[in-house]
Amino acid sequence: MRLASFRHAGAPKFGAVVEDGVVDLSKRMDGRWKTLRDAIADKALPGLAAASRNQKADFALDAVELMPVIPNPDKILCVGLNYASHVGEVGRERPAQPSVFSRLHNTLVASGGSVVRPSASIAFDFEGELAVVIGERCRHVPRAQASSVIAGYTCFLDASVRDFQKHSVTAGKNFPATGPLGPWMVTADVIADPQALELTTRLNGAVVQHDTTDHMLFDVATIIEYLSTVTWLEPGDVIATGTPDGVGLGRKPPLWMKAGDNVEVEISGIGTLKVNVIDE
Repeated sequence: MRLASFRHAGAPKFGAVVEDGVVDLSKRMDGRWKTLRDAIADKALPGLAAASRNQKADFALDAVELMPVIPNPDKILCVGLNYASHVGEVGRERPAQPSVFSRLHNTLVASGGSVVRPSASIAFDFEGELAVVIGERCRHVPRAQASSVIAGYTCFLDASVRDFQKHSVTAGKNFPATGPLGPWMVTADVIADPQALELTTRLNGAVVQHDTTDHMLFDVATIIEYLSTVTWLEPGDVIATGTPDGVGLGRKPPLWMKAGDNVEVEISGIGTLKVNVIDE
């Protein structure tokens, strides 16, 4: 099942993406949950699947405005330096544990929206990533049980302001409108193995990153075990799992995003996140 958050006629909603559009689950479930995050927290995914099964779309996909798939996560946690190829291209040492930073809510952008290059920098980089959406409140999750706390998977663009990142990872990763998330969440039952996915990032139609998630240094289960040791994970929390090589920083000369560019992050079995770049 593919689940999306969207607006229609100005009203925020969520629904299931089907072949001919979107089934409005906000309406079909009688407004029981205001957001997709609320439905996930109430363990309602089986009910949503039943309500959308064999249903015709209420809206065409191009008749709605997509929102970040989880517009209001409690936390956005990101893992850096999680592919050996990327560690090498940026001249860093391979980490012994997951290298974690967080993002603020105002960094999120919907698929079809605009990522904003800040006026303070031209060193604006792309990082395509697989993101995990947590399905239940959990702590101290053993690696072997990690799959049981996952609601689903989506695409993420970890746009990075590299000159600020040199002195502060938090600063370089938290400029507003630099974290596109979507276009939708594919529920965990659809993805048999998150370490068997193909990730491709395109800049203006040209492939700039291409790899498979089995090359992660720390797989999804290990990341969840680590993060749940540190803090409570909440339903709807978003975990970005790191980027492979090919980023702009690793190229000679560097390849930075600029106004007018189009960026796509495609992950097999999930879909394609698409945004354009504008200047602040």
